[in-house]
Amino acid sequence: MKWGVVIFPGSNCDQDCFYVIKDVLGEEVRYVWHKETDLRDLDCLILPGGFSYGDYLRAGAIACFSPVMEALVDFAKKGGLIMGICNGFQILLEAGLLPGAMLRNKNIHFICKYVYLRVENIHTPFTNLFKEGQVVRIPIAHNEGNYYIEDEGLVELKNNKQIIFRYSDEEGRLAPEFNPNGAKEFIAGIINKEGNVLGMMPHPERASEGILNSQDGLLVFKSIVNWFKR
Repeated sequence: MKWGVVIFPGSNCDQDCFYVIKDVLGEEVRYVWHKETDLRDLDCLILPGGFSYGDYLRAGAIACFSPVMEALVDFAKKGGLIMGICNGFQILLEAGLLPGAMLRNKNIHFICKYVYLRVENIHTPFTNLFKEGQVVRIPIAHNEGNYYIEDEGLVELKNNKQIIFRYSDEEGRLAPEFNPNGAKEFIAGIINKEGNVLGMMPHPERASEGILNSQDGLLVFKSIVNWFKR
C-alpha cells in the first residue's frame, strides 16, 4: 500500500507521521501538498496535527477550502482510508466528513500531556489489532479538543458504533476527572458511518517508539497495514 501525508500551511506534525510510516513501519509514503488534486496513487491519507492557516477563524476552518480537500472528499467516497489527527480531525469536522464540532478546552488552556484512552470498537481498519476495551497511553496537544455533538447525533454515533476512542483512566473507567478537555461522552476519536474516515485528537505518531515511553499509537498504523493485507 501507499500512504500520503497532507501538508497545509501551518502543519507541524507532518514529518512525525512521515517518519513513523517510512522509518518505523517501512511503508511507502509521500507528502501531499495542499494544492494537489490527484490522489489516485494513494491508499491511505493522513491529515496531520498542527495549526493549519494559523487556526485563523476556527481550527481547520480555512484548510477545508484548500484544493486538496475536494479530491480528498472524492477519495473518501471511493473507499480510501483517511485519518485526521488533532488539527486533521478538526479539518475533517469542518469539511463535513465527520459529524460534530470542536470547542475550546473546558479549562480554556492548551493541554499537552499523555492521557489514557479506552478502545471502543476494534472492527475498523484503524483498530483491528487492538483488543476490545483495551486501554492505551497516547499524548494529546491541543487547545480546541472539546468534542461536541447534539444529542440526536450522539445517539446515531452510538447506534452505529462510530465512537472509537474514549478518554479514561488506566483501568478504563470513565469519569469527568479523566476527561482532559470536556469532550462530550469522553469522546477522543470517531469514524464515519462507512468506517473509512477516522478522526482522533490524541497523537498516535508521538507514541510509536519505545524511546517515547509508549508504543501504543503504533497499533493504529499497524492496523491499517493489516487491513490491506486481508
